[in-house]
Amino acid sequence: MKKTALLHDLISLVFPTNCLACGENLVQGEDIICISCLYHIPKTNNQFDAENETARRFWGKVPVVQACAFYLFEKGSVMQKLLHALKYKGRKDIGIMLGKEIGQALKNSNQFTDIDLIIPVPLHKKRLAKRGYNQSACFGEGLASILEKPLDTQTLYRAIENPTQTKKGVYERWENACGIFQLTKPEQLANKHILLLDDVITTGSTLEACAQTLLLAKGTKVSILTIAVA
Repeated sequence: MKKTALLHDLISLVFPTNCLACGENLVQGEDIICISCLYHIPKTNNQFDAENETARRFWGKVPVVQACAFYLFEKGSVMQKLLHALKYKGRKDIGIMLGKEIGQALKNSNQFTDIDLIIPVPLHKKRLAKRGYNQSACFGEGLASILEKPLDTQTLYRAIENPTQTKKGVYERWENACGIFQLTKPEQLANKHILLLDDVITTGSTLEACAQTLLLAKGTKVSILTIAVA
């Protein structure tokens, strides 16, 4: 064990890795972002309140069991920097790391204890080919490894390549997401409680459209989890 720690220290001395947030050298046990920066990212604490602000976004729209956004997304924040690198700079490891962090925290709460399956919001095949990966699936990979639940990236798919949601208003986002998702084999989801994942929730229109599609499968229940809320 001591030899491994010594080797890590020597490698870090020659090839230092820096915290993506503050730029300081990472020490053994830290990955991508230092413990201090990770600790100070503002959290919503949604997981401790079943009637939290994120859950209320879906009230009267789609019947979800629970909904939770773990971190707050603010302009110019560390979380924005992390998610931008995850989504646009090929840093799949950030999604996996955040999935593990959030998964560990969820184990200490009473939410999401009866999940059967984890499904990330899918990208259209053209966008997936261009980017090379689905950032929400990376989040799902890390989360599934901690919660020890299967990750399904095949059953729910995006049938229509809709334009980006970035500069759209609430109604435009809902209209843009309406009817674009479909299921390959809905019978595989029958009677399962599905945890639907995304990186960031803004209006919730994309997640709403996904949830409505998943609920078409017989006896399904849907809960929602995102890394952050804008």
